[in-house]
Amino acid sequence: MSQRPTKEEYAESNEKYLKLVPEQGEFSDVLLELSETVFALFEGLTEEQAAYRYAPDKWSLKQLLGHLTDSDRIMAYRVLRLSRGDETPLAGYDENDFVNAADFDSYSLEELIRQFKATRQSTLALFAAIPEKAWTRKGNTNGHPISARAQASLLIGHELHHLNIIKERYLK
Repeated sequence: MSQRPTKEEYAESNEKYLKLVPEQGEFSDVLLELSETVFALFEGLTEEQAAYRYAPDKWSLKQLLGHLTDSDRIMAYRVLRLSRGDETPLAGYDENDFVNAADFDSYSLEELIRQFKATRQSTLALFAAIPEKAWTRKGNTNGHPISARAQASLLIGHELHHLNIIKERYLK
């Protein structure tokens, strides 16, 4: 699926992420390109660099990679449910609670990269298996209606948002 979602397919609060998604390109191609960017970025870091926080109350790069992995898992699951026509409301989650509970700073950077790669491969396989007509099916996440393609776009936009933060605040 390559079409960006229409405004009727998602909540306005998602716009900040969705406007970052390229207008052209298949989801799987965009995700694969993003994956390569993430791999290159994190594989080039030392453990010390991965522990860096640009402010005391901000996430380390390890925590950020763990967050990207958790978000990929959660959002891909939502895409699965939405694309299958499941209209059961899907709850949100508090990313800070997830990051704190996971203790990502105790993991090796190598393990965090391995987790991200495995998760991304699963997401790519899922997206490749979704029939074209299923991308416009809608459900509800975080109390708002959303389509499967809007949720997939949200996954991409969310990752682009965090990559921008990494470039702006971590890699000066």
